[in-house]
Amino acid sequence: MTRNLVADYLDIGNSEKPDIRVMSVFETIDENPNAQTTQKHYTADKSATTLTTGYQTQFPITADLYKDNKVVEFIRDIGEEQKLGVEADYFRVRLYQPIPEKQNTYYARKFRVGFEISGITGAGGEIMSIDGNMNAIGDAVVGEFNISTKTFTPASEIPGA
Repeated sequence: MTRNLVADYLDIGNSEKPDIRVMSVFETIDENPNAQTTQKHYTADKSATTLTTGYQTQFPITADLYKDNKVVEFIRDIGEEQKLGVEADYFRVRLYQPIPEKQNTYYARKFRVGFEISGITGAGGEIMSIDGNMNAIGDAVVGEFNISTKTFTPASEIPGA
């Protein structure tokens, strides 16, 4: 499977007026679930048992800094203006997993993310880039995303799901 079969969308609007846009000029948007674990050594076992107790999901990002790309400008401003506490909804959409009988609708997950911008760089003659992380806040929400209307529906609100 190639990376272009996973689409990434970021809501750069606000609660009154969402503005969900595709993250189109990113070289990387990786996903690191970062499982949080604890070890137990039960009396009946010779070996320890590792239990997963949660996740601390992080999405390392690298983007080219293009003028008039609203998503990149949104993230750039967080770093340049050293804004704290900025959060947004991030949607990770499996374009290889369409929802049967629903046009332009795919399996997706919604994350609330905060931003950690570590670099805005570029040498002479090069396209500038932005590096950092989107850090998940709370739990992921599973559902479906319509790429035409740019709407997310949580699985809990889908009849028969």
